[in-house]
Amino acid sequence: MLMTMSIIALLVLQGSAASAEKIIIPLDGKSIPENAVLNSVKAEAEIKDGRPALRVKFGKVEWPNIFFKPKEGTWDWSAYSGIAVDVFNPQKQAIQFSVRVDNEGADGWNHCNTGYATALPGKWTTLSMAFRSNKPERFWGMRGVPATGPPASGTPIDLSKIVGFQVFLSHPNQEYTLLIANMRLIADTISLPFVDKFGQYKHETWPGKLKSERELAERREMEEKSLRESKWQDRDRFGGWANGPKQEATGWFRTQKVGGKWWLVDPDGNLFFSIGVDCVRTGDSTFTEKREEWFEWLPGEDEKFKPAVGYSSGAHSMADVIGGKGKTVNFYRANLIRKYGSEWERKFRETACARLKAWGFNTIGNWSQEDVMTSGCLPYVACAHVTGKFRRIEGGGGYWAKMPDVFDAEYAAAAENSIAPVAKKHTADRFCIGFFVDNELAWDAIEKGTLASPPDQPCRVEMIKRLKEKYKTLEALNAAWETKAASWDALRVPDSPNAACQNDLNEWVYAFSHRYFEIIKGVLKKYAPHHLYLGCRFAWSHPQAVRAAADVADVVSFNIYTRGINCADWTGENDLGKPILIGEFHFGALDRGMFHQGLVPTANQRERAESFVKYVRSVIECPAFVGCHWFQYVDEPLTGRVYDGENYNIGLVDVTDTPYPEMIAAAKKVNGEIYKWR
Repeated sequence: MLMTMSIIALLVLQGSAASAEKIIIPLDGKSIPENAVLNSVKAEAEIKDGRPALRVKFGKVEWPNIFFKPKEGTWDWSAYSGIAVDVFNPQKQAIQFSVRVDNEGADGWNHCNTGYATALPGKWTTLSMAFRSNKPERFWGMRGVPATGPPASGTPIDLSKIVGFQVFLSHPNQEYTLLIANMRLIADTISLPFVDKFGQYKHETWPGKLKSERELAERREMEEKSLRESKWQDRDRFGGWANGPKQEATGWFRTQKVGGKWWLVDPDGNLFFSIGVDCVRTGDSTFTEKREEWFEWLPGEDEKFKPAVGYSSGAHSMADVIGGKGKTVNFYRANLIRKYGSEWERKFRETACARLKAWGFNTIGNWSQEDVMTSGCLPYVACAHVTGKFRRIEGGGGYWAKMPDVFDAEYAAAAENSIAPVAKKHTADRFCIGFFVDNELAWDAIEKGTLASPPDQPCRVEMIKRLKEKYKTLEALNAAWETKAASWDALRVPDSPNAACQNDLNEWVYAFSHRYFEIIKGVLKKYAPHHLYLGCRFAWSHPQAVRAAADVADVVSFNIYTRGINCADWTGENDLGKPILIGEFHFGALDRGMFHQGLVPTANQRERAESFVKYVRSVIECPAFVGCHWFQYVDEPLTGRVYDGENYNIGLVDVTDTPYPEMIAAAKKVNGEIYKWR
């Protein structure tokens, strides 16, 4: 996943566990605090919904802010673990705002902590963030933590020497008004253990919280009866539009434009819009190593729960305390064992299949279990990742990893070795729609990272070769780019490329990207010639990389974490000429015992469900798209998945295998009308 990025850690917290709090800036609703500094903003005091607030109008400048400083000296916040601010948005559009806490010398990244939130129209929103400080972390290995929520970005700060904090907007395109209230510090008062035997948060209650194993059995019986009574309306065996206009049946999934709209066409020749769910599997594990006291129960040596116990190594992030490796537990799997006994694996597969059909989905999305994908239940997408000993662009960055160097002589062989086994496995399966290869690659590293790499970097060698062919001499290139490189080895991309330089960079990014997609497509068509190449799942991208994908792949895929699709961004002059599939989207909330809402926050489960409906409809209504896949089937572990600490409320079911009723009702509603809306 995505995103899965540094911004993951900065999302809004709109509800939190109980905590001790201290008001930083007392408000009376009558006057502006003396220690408030207005930088390109106007402010006045008022009472809103019974609480004192500041109405702040932010100007149309780069960083308008209201800055609060101590009346003298510095603040000592070392007894607290985070900060929270309530904001009301009186306008009709959502507004992203930020809070920054400073030490002396703060510059926006160094010596400061920053978090951001999205204030929804007509609503109060609470931005809450955990400090990044030099104090040892009590709760490590998870993105959102009890009481304080997601951690801030920036460098660790000295909490005993706070020189001020600010509420600001980033480069607003017009004046915006927000009401600011209840600026407070949050202390960590969470007692241990805080995770119950089912993997739920121990210190809160909410509708649907599981209290006993007996209740688990009762829920199973009730749901099984409901699923037996459900029917798949107006769908063929693949989930295509049974009563829609017929197309040529080729026996495989393919793409076609019908009436000006892109479609998938299923093997029986029926139009197909792919509405899917990612990660249909028995959940993720969380580290227990050096965290044993967090949990009221762990399986230990109990043979019954052996499938829920494991060991993991090679964590991507958030597990520095244990060097990225250690003992783990999978509470979702433990609950499946409690619920179904020795048949838990088969029952999980059968129940997941029945649920997805009953909820109106017709695709098993990325990273799902092999036995679920190949069960003949629903069409599915398969995926592969190119791994091997090839070089990566050393001068470029990348959140998950550096960008593969496709000009390395080892890359093509690595691609075949990685993709061929996956393609062969699914090549005869007509329920396989096609293949994603790779995920959220560092496309932005190609433009500047190539020349920032060592002289022997294969892609750099190729780029220099092309530049020499065009300009002949370094002097001619320097004149065109307005640079002063002393040698070809010293050539770098300037901070602000001129038109000639940018044109060369665009040509290079396209050439690099086109080579990448051609290599991948060649392997797929060699081993699975009838299936669709679904692209690379862009999260961040470069326009030239996207253009190359559209020129080569059958479908261009994106992971798009927004509140909806603006169709104008993908049609008209922005039309890619190929259909588009969304590989990931989600919404989360914090009213059911979780600590983080994921990448697109909502206030509660009702709003989460409404957001799902609006998003799916926006995709259905845009003729460029052929589907969207929800990330993911089950909530991530409360204490963070082992790979990177994500612990988001983004499931259709929770850790106890209980469906979220609001989300299921929303899915049934919008999924049941996809062909009518389309």
